[in-house]
Amino acid sequence: MLTILSHRAQAEVSSGQGKRSLLLICFPNRHCKRELHPLQNEVLVRQFISFLASPLVIFSMGVSPRVVAGQQAAWQPSTGHVQMPLWPSAIPDARPTKEAEHVESTTEKKDFVAGKPWLSVEDVSRPTLTVYQPKGKNTGVSVMVFPGGGFSVLAIDLEGTEICDWLTSRGITCVLLKYRVPNPRSAPYWGAYPGSPMSLEDAQRAMGLVRLHAAEWKINPRKLGVLGFSAGGHLVAAMSVHFNRRVYKRVDSADDESCRPDFAVALYPGHLRSNAELLN
Repeated sequence: MLTILSHRAQAEVSSGQGKRSLLLICFPNRHCKRELHPLQNEVLVRQFISFLASPLVIFSMGVSPRVVAGQQAAWQPSTGHVQMPLWPSAIPDARPTKEAEHVESTTEKKDFVAGKPWLSVEDVSRPTLTVYQPKGKNTGVSVMVFPGGGFSVLAIDLEGTEICDWLTSRGITCVLLKYRVPNPRSAPYWGAYPGSPMSLEDAQRAMGLVRLHAAEWKINPRKLGVLGFSAGGHLVAAMSVHFNRRVYKRVDSADDESCRPDFAVALYPGHLRSNAELLN
């Protein structure tokens, strides 16, 4: 059972493996300013780093991305990084997309965040993970990053590669998950699990793959956490409570690895209420 309080508070999460502590830090929406990029809030990021070896950590703020025109080809990571497919063959619960995967970029200043444009990946049907190795000293800690986007798109740089760049500069390996979007959208979950299993399937599969390759990628499999924004924050919560079993049929040895995160950070998570009128 997850207890959420409106101010800084301690709660507990009960799971099949016993109780785990939860630190919840809540910032009411009325105090959020659109021009302030969440990653620029040094207090939040420093708190995150200090809790890397600690129990579950949740930050809640509240911001919704918007996408405007400026279409580009399918997303590719920066030079030196390679996307790894999650599924070797058949993808569970696969659904056709309206278009081929592509990237949209903000073009109007009113849609910029912190004065900068941002990118969204759309129509993702073949999910991938991309590993970003730490720069300098390797702490052994790794973080899987779930971009937000309302389960319709992925804010791949604003809520993906930017946090990877920041964390790798501090000796932390990042694994950026490009999960499938859009998810089927119907009340009351609007693309989130259990309304659609697709994103959780991708996240569970990715966690198993990372632990399977832990030695190769020089990470500690017992210091692997998850971090997500908005819809990705919901995926963080789902991963934190749905880890006792996979929501898809076993594919290979990666699915024999635990998909339980060792710590979790949900930044302004959405889709956490079951009442369709109160979502987000």
